Amino acid sequence: MREIAFIKQNKEKWLEFELAIFGKAKKNTDDLANLYIQLMNDLSYARTYYPKSKTVIYLNHLASLSYQKIYTTKREDKNRFIEFFKTEVPCLVYQYKRYIFYAFILFFFTVSIGVISAKYDPDFVRLILGDGYVNMTLENIKKGDPMAVYGSGSNWGSFIAITLNNIYVGARCYIYGIFGGIGTFYIFLQNSIMLGSFQYFFYEHGVFWQSVRGIWIHGSMEIFAIVIESAAGFILGASILFPKTYSRIDSFKIGFKNSFKIFLSTLPFTFGAGFLEGFITRYAIDMPIWLSSFIILVTLGIISFYYLVYPFILHKKITAI
Repeated sequence: MREIAFIKQNKEKWLEFELAIFGKAKKNTDDLANLYIQLMNDLSYARTYYPKSKTVIYLNHLASLSYQKIYTTKREDKNRFIEFFKTEVPCLVYQYKRYIFYAFILFFFTVSIGVISAKYDPDFVRLILGDGYVNMTLENIKKGDPMAVYGSGSNWGSFIAITLNNIYVGARCYIYGIFGGIGTFYIFLQNSIMLGSFQYFFYEHGVFWQSVRGIWIHGSMEIFAIVIESAAGFILGASILFPKTYSRIDSFKIGFKNSFKIFLSTLPFTFGAGFLEGFITRYAIDMPIWLSSFIILVTLGIISFYYLVYPFILHKKITAI
């Protein structure tokens, strides 16, 4: 069958499915599931006979948008909060997985810029972190407690202040995506370069592993969450710059709704990081190495599994149904 005939034969069905996905036409779950199966069959056919055509791109995009719509509404009596984290967000993360990948590539690249800059420019760390912080940390290193700054203030006061600040940073990384992703890139660049220069500063003064044991107790979730929040910002920006088959306003509505859900999913991890920084990190210097290492690996493992592994497991499970 020629591609134009294939499109003509199925376009009404695809339009019906597209309207149902975006809430412009009412369909029950069984009808949606049936349309989804037909859509996957059409996608498989198009991939076989028109592998480089725009039809494949369109159907693949429609399919990726659809499956979380079906399976998140399949049981209306389920707990909405649980379903949000268990199904809806992982489906969205899988759908936008390339943006997560881009954010991590950018993260490692910009952190490296911070490390290299700090290595070859003696004044760079002071420029980024400020003289006051650098001088205070140098004094703490001389006293044998490079992480002393985390012991200042009360537990609850530190927890609240740190959490609010992390939410503020993450929100900026996300919201600034509305400027075509450029704002997100700028905020992300600042924070990543700061992290790279910050860690090199401790390496340069011979207390790198002490800093890792302290900082990454909370940093595993805190920094990982910022990467995900930045990816959400890039999704928001891309919805404006690259509307694909939609009008720009419809693309923005879809991008905003989906990216905002991904952003919201990071908040529990941000609160967890704030709790660890306020209540646990201050005692890192006195902890056995195995305990601090265990906390770092567990926290990193939990958030990594949720965003990098579980979405693929769920996608495989759903598409096998």
